[in-house]
Parts: sequence; C-alpha cells; structure tokens
Amino acid sequence: MPPRPDAVPGALRAVIFDVDGVLVDSPHEQAWREALADFADPTGFTTKFYQAHVAGKRRLEGARATLERLGGAGAATHAAAFAQKKQAVIDRLIAEDRFTAFPDAIRLALALEAVALRTVLASSSKNADAMLARVILPDGRTLLSLFDADVSGRDVPRGKPDPALFLLAAGSVDVPPAQCLVVEDAPAGIRAAKAGGMAGLGIARLGDEALLRTAGADLVLTSLDGLDVSALPSGVLRARPGPAPHG
Repeated sequence: MPPRPDAVPGALRAVIFDVDGVLVDSPHEQAWREALADFADPTGFTTKFYQAHVAGKRRLEGARATLERLGGAGAATHAAAFAQKKQAVIDRLIAEDRFTAFPDAIRLALALEAVALRTVLASSSKNADAMLARVILPDGRTLLSLFDADVSGRDVPRGKPDPALFLLAAGSVDVPPAQCLVVEDAPAGIRAAKAGGMAGLGIARLGDEALLRTAGADLVLTSLDGLDVSALPSGVLRARPGPAPHG
C-alpha cells in the first residue's frame, strides 16, 4: 500500500525526532540481545520482538517488558540488573563507534533547516547525545548541532507511549503540539505522538510498515527522502511525487 497524503490541522512549525532507528542505526538492539544472555535465552529477542516490545521505551521499561515475555516466571524481578548490564554494553559499543547515521535523516534535518522549521531531539535514550555528537558532517558541524533543542533522556513521569517527552519537546521550542510533527520508527513512539495531539511520521526501515500504520501513523515511508518537505509549513504531510532521490 503506498503512503497516503494527510492534511494536519494548521501549519506545522516544528519537527520532533526520535534518534535510535530514525537518525542513527544504533547498537541498542545488539546491546539488549547481548546483555540478555545473562538473564534469559536471547534467541527470542528478534528484531521483530525489539520493535514491538522494546524500541522507544525507557531502559527499565524495556528490560521489564523483555523479561516478562522471555525470562519465565519471576524473571522481571531482575529487570534493574538487566537494564544496568545493557547500559554497560551500549556504552562500550558507542565508544567503539559501532553505529552509523542514516544519510536520508541527515538530508531531512538539513532540508528542515532550509525551510526554517524548528527541530527537536526527543529520544527516550540517555545515550542519544553521545552518538549524535560523534557524527561529523562535511561542513564540520556535528549532527547534534543541527537541532534547535534537545530533551533526549530527560526524566518524565511516564515513558512512551505516554506523550510526556514529546510534549516537553514541543514546549522547548514554544510550539503548540498541534503544530508539531513527530518522526518515529517505533509503534510506541507513534502512539505517544498521537496521544499528544501531534502528527506522526513513521519511518519503516525494517519492513514494519504495518506495525506503524496500526499504531496510528499519519504517513509511513521507507526512506525519509520520500517526504515532501516543501508541503510541511502549510500543514500537509505527504510523500513527494515520483521516486525518492538517493545519494
């Protein structure tokens, strides 16, 4: 099914980005799977499992969700230890530069800068800044520096799919939620955007278009190059006509 165009209420003034799976191909899934070996059989921790039950959630919530489903009776009591082990693994992988930035995401961030839309980082991960600061663009700036505000890793009362982090992001650039677009790769993140009264763009990098549509995404793309950036300020969320550019 091709992406469907959608008008959103009023002009869009800000775009809020998740980080893992949207801006960078992060090692979070690998870290979760590696850490899980000390607590449960990691073979059940597939990409599909990660996207459905862990992606977009805060660390402890992801650890609990994993052990409740894969660890057997009582395993969730070890969620804090599992989360701590996962953090140690992800710190090592980031220090080893075991991640890459998605070129289409960099192009989108630059295109939004050109049309004067505000941009905000809003990842549940406390590691997001460390990764983006290590990505150096051709003009010498870091990927982190492209964004107007950053609320990644902030403590909020509830994690995604609760909209608290995205509402904090909207407030950080003084833009009403109805004039914000959230870019997410996780169903929990799309549900959070919609719960906060925001438009939701799902980026399906893992063949998970159906999951994102079911979560309520207003538009689902397999490449961010396919977004019609020129239509956003007028409140239209749609794919650009013709094939998405590459390179």
